[in-house]
Amino acid sequence: MSRIARRVLLAGAAAGTRGALFSPPPAGAASPEPRTPVQPGLFGSFFLGGFECSTHRRADGRRLDLIAATRHDELAASDYRQLAEHGIAAARDGVRWHLVEGGAPGFYDWSPVLPLLRAAEAADVQVSWDLCHYGWPDGLDVFSAAFPERLARYAAAFARLHREETGRPPLVCPVNEISFLAWGGGDMARMNPGVLGRGLELKRALVRAAAAAARAVREVAPEARILAVEPVIHVVPRRSEEAGLALAWYNGAQLQAWDMLAGRVEPELGGGPEVLDLVGVNYYWNNQWNCEGEWLASGSWRCEGEPLSPFDPRARPLHALLAAVHARYGRPLFLAETSIEGEARAPWLRHVGGEVREAIRRGVPVEGICLYPVLSHPGWDDDRYCPNGLFEMGPHRDGRRPVHAPLAAELRWQQHLFAELLGRPSEADRAQPGAALPPPPGTAPAATERREP
Repeated sequence: MSRIARRVLLAGAAAGTRGALFSPPPAGAASPEPRTPVQPGLFGSFFLGGFECSTHRRADGRRLDLIAATRHDELAASDYRQLAEHGIAAARDGVRWHLVEGGAPGFYDWSPVLPLLRAAEAADVQVSWDLCHYGWPDGLDVFSAAFPERLARYAAAFARLHREETGRPPLVCPVNEISFLAWGGGDMARMNPGVLGRGLELKRALVRAAAAAARAVREVAPEARILAVEPVIHVVPRRSEEAGLALAWYNGAQLQAWDMLAGRVEPELGGGPEVLDLVGVNYYWNNQWNCEGEWLASGSWRCEGEPLSPFDPRARPLHALLAAVHARYGRPLFLAETSIEGEARAPWLRHVGGEVREAIRRGVPVEGICLYPVLSHPGWDDDRYCPNGLFEMGPHRDGRRPVHAPLAAELRWQQHLFAELLGRPSEADRAQPGAALPPPPGTAPAATERREP
């Protein structure tokens, strides 16, 4: 249904559990006959960098603003230039609705986003903008009829601004991770709106708003691209008799938001084929887990436990998860978020890169991989430092961020491998002409690119 509650940003899992994730995989069956890869073309580069832009209120009422907390609002010009230096010409970023429409409804102060938009343009970095990344203006009831109307008007106003500033239609995600917000804010009261047992009701409200916003953007800019970004998970209950509950509350429920946006279920919410345009898949190191379920007083069934290694036979390979999403919806997709903390950053990207290449070989039209977050940041609950980005948060005196060298080297190697697969020049070579390619990582590709049917 969502990213699990123990996701690093939300609660912080023990670092000691991560080592087993990258043990050598078992010998797999041979790959099927490779297909001619579908050439990605939506984004400015195959690899994107995503800036954490959450703006929700926590259970204690405190408003988060991760763009301000990381000083991305101050250092956007340098941040985007650094992305470009690593061959990344596309990004995800946030508009911060609570600031833009922080006064009277319908009056927009674009000063929080204009510096970011203009900095991206100056660096020639294409940005996909999150309009609602968990947060909305104070005083607006997410369950009210006013919510979809307000989001739609604001979305249309941003589309006009973007067209005026850039001369191009925008790429926007109206509501980021409807499933996670419905669970965290509607079932568990861990974030706004802070209620229990109303997750499905909140999901419907968010889908209604996202659909209205998508149509409003298209009225202003018919060629705009609309992103529907949701997590994919796989839950394995310890008790076999709970498999049905895991399907109902997690493995099956994770598809509800996309199904609603596509108009496959509850079309009265406003979903339809034109609303589900580009599918964004979020996948972190702990998106698959083994658990023991329990019923809560709110009537919700919760199942939390230990993350599964990608090579655990109970886990589903990422390439299979991507293929299943594409088979269900038939839309282009991209890996919209993926990361891990600490020294496992480079091995994790190595694993993810191998899985995405396998998906492409099997005919899945993957448009890109977004390193999210690309900039390390404070944790949601306790402000602890989360070292999960290509760039570390504390800038040097010149405003440039320190680079996590192992991940930078792995990124360059992955850019080379994707260039070989897709038959085009490496993005890293375009950014740094003549620079030497780093040697292949110590782990041979055969040990990280599993070939299972």
